[in-house]
Formats: sequence, C-alpha cells, structure tokens
Amino acid sequence: MLPPGWTMKGLLELAEIRSGQVDPRLPKYRDMPLIAPDHIEAGTGRLLAIRSAREQGAISGKYVVDPGDVIYSKIRPNLMKVHQSQFSALCSADMYPMKPRAGVDGRYLASVLLGPRFTSFAIGESMRSGIPKINRDALTGYELPVPPKPEQKAIGHALNNADQLIMALERLIAKKRDVKHGLMQELLIGRTRLPGFTGEWQEVTLGELGVFFKGRGIRRDDVRASGIPCIRYGELYTTHRNYTRTTVSFVDSDVAATALPIRAGDILFAGSGETKAEIGMAAAYVGTSNAVAGGDIIVLRGRGFDPVFLGSLLNAPSLAAHKARLGQGDAVVHIGAAALGSLPFRLPGHEEQAAIASVLQDADAEIEALECRLESARAVKVGMMQELLTGRTRLPVEEEA
Repeated sequence: MLPPGWTMKGLLELAEIRSGQVDPRLPKYRDMPLIAPDHIEAGTGRLLAIRSAREQGAISGKYVVDPGDVIYSKIRPNLMKVHQSQFSALCSADMYPMKPRAGVDGRYLASVLLGPRFTSFAIGESMRSGIPKINRDALTGYELPVPPKPEQKAIGHALNNADQLIMALERLIAKKRDVKHGLMQELLIGRTRLPGFTGEWQEVTLGELGVFFKGRGIRRDDVRASGIPCIRYGELYTTHRNYTRTTVSFVDSDVAATALPIRAGDILFAGSGETKAEIGMAAAYVGTSNAVAGGDIIVLRGRGFDPVFLGSLLNAPSLAAHKARLGQGDAVVHIGAAALGSLPFRLPGHEEQAAIASVLQDADAEIEALECRLESARAVKVGMMQELLTGRTRLPVEEEA
C-alpha cells in the first residue's frame, strides 16, 4: 500500500535521458568539464576530480549536461556512481545524462538511483546478458513509489544533510591524521621535545635492544575466524601499523603449537615483500592475549624500550629508507635479522619514549573515535534511505503555493 499522496511511476517518468552526442574537440566543448565514472565516488555522488575534455584528451562523442541534471553510470562495476551536476559539463557515453521532468526534484532523483532498492535492481538487470550494463528498456520498466514534489525536496534535503555530516567527518579525520603524521615526524626523531625532557638521545643499533626470533608455520588455509590469535606477515603491510592490541586472524591450537609464540612488547617485522620501499614494515604487539607469529615474520624481543614508540620509530621515513637499502632481491624482497639488527638510530630515555608513545596513542584514539562516528553516520544514512524512499517514515513538509 502506498502512503497517502504517493503514486507508482516509472523511472523515466521522473527523468528524460538526453540524446545527441557532441564532439568534445570542438571549441564550444573542449574546455567544458568532462565527468566520467572514475571521477565520481561510489555511494556518495561527490566529484573526485574536475578536468576539462581537452585535459583528458577526449575524442569520442559525449553528452551535454546542464546544472541540476543527474548523471548515472550504466556499467556494472560503477552502478553506484551517481552525481547531480552543479554546472554545465559533458559526461562520458557510458553514463546516462538524466534531466528531471517537471514536478521532480533532482536531489531526490539522485537519491533514488543511489538507494538500495534501485541498486539491487540495477545489479540484477546488468547480469542478464553478456554485456555488463543496465539498458534503457530496463530503466523504462522500473517502477517506484514517488511522493509529491514538496516531500521529494524534504527527502533530498534530509539525505543531503546526512551526506554533509559524513563529508565533514571525513575531512576532520583527514586533518587529524595529518596532525598525527606531523607529530610523529617531529617527536620520533627528537626535532621537537615534549615539555620536561632535556636528556641526550643515545646512538644505538636495533640488535643491541634484544634478541631476534623467526616466525614459522601458519599457511593461509590454517587461518580461522576464531581460535588462537595470530599475525601473518602480509598483515604488517595491510592491517597492523606501528602497534596493535588485537589480531584479525586466528588459528587452531594444533597449528599454534607449531608457530612462534609472541608476547606483549615484541616488535614484529615483515621479512619479505614486493618492494624494497616497504620491506621490514614493523608493528609492536601490545595485546594481553597469547598470540603466535607466522612465517616470514621476524620478531625482536628485548627490554629498555617502549614498544609503541619503537614500533612507530622503525616505520619512520629515514629508517624505512635504510631498511630499503638492506633489502635483497627483486621480484620478492627479503630482509633478515642480521640486517635489521644493524639499523642505527637515536633513542631517548625510557620515560621520554613512554611520553611520546602516549601522545601518539591519544591521537590514534581520537581518530578511532571519529572513524566510529563516521561508520555510524554512514549506517544512519542507509537506514534513512530505506525509510524515506519507501514512505515508511514521512517527513513534515509545507505544501508549495
């Protein structure tokens, strides 16, 4: 049953698909912005780049887009790429340029095309043939419940507000990450000192701080969703950076019995990788659970250092460059315990290490809290779309005069 005032309409009753391609090399068009699927962020509709047809070297036919038009990518990998243009532009031929009809709010139309109901339909339609796209006939046959224009505007406005919150959080997270990066650059090498610390930093080599062990066992097929926590060398590149309290992989107890046990405070290094630039990526394990390390991991176990500080320092650009020089091999790069043990650097006293580590952890905690807010905001928007675009939840609106 439709909500009061809502009617069932075909998608192309809401918008007209523009026709007539133009030559982007003509003087009239070559300096116009050209929007392609790669320029649109999936799921949000924001533009990632604005470049002219000439800058992109466009030579084949494109469509003209007016301000307010909605552009929809019709190719399967990009079906979640929708954008409402705010300026005159061109769009690539693998997108539908859709002009909202009278009585249709463009922001609402864009929300419909991004909504879970239409996306599910579009993916299904695009898989019906060998050509992975949704065609015009499929769009013609798609029907949806449509509210009056005042409610369309209210829905579009509410979802836009949700987008603005998401973008504000993303910008804030990026700023906080930049601030943390700057802190690391200054504090880890002693260029900036925290208040109260004036002692000299000592020249040491990594091998002076402890003993190295080699990880062992743990194949990809051994990994489980639960069990004994484990860290695999590839995760030092993709998941664990500088330090970690938890793991994302687990193994059965019989596999763990053949692997290398790791303790809180151990520093783990990736002993092999694809590039010299990243070889020896490090992370301190500071969790409270017993865990194990797989093959191609080198473990430093020692004392006299704060593990969070040392794990962060060992990924600093200067030490990363030094590890790159020590890496061996081309297609697959390796670094061993002897090479790691020769790494020279300056180390402050333990209290200063701990103070710096605390600053970095506080910055990480703030970023993590913001990331949780961001995930929550994204989930709220998905819920809003499911409620508002179906009429299950109604917004108060003022009728247009």
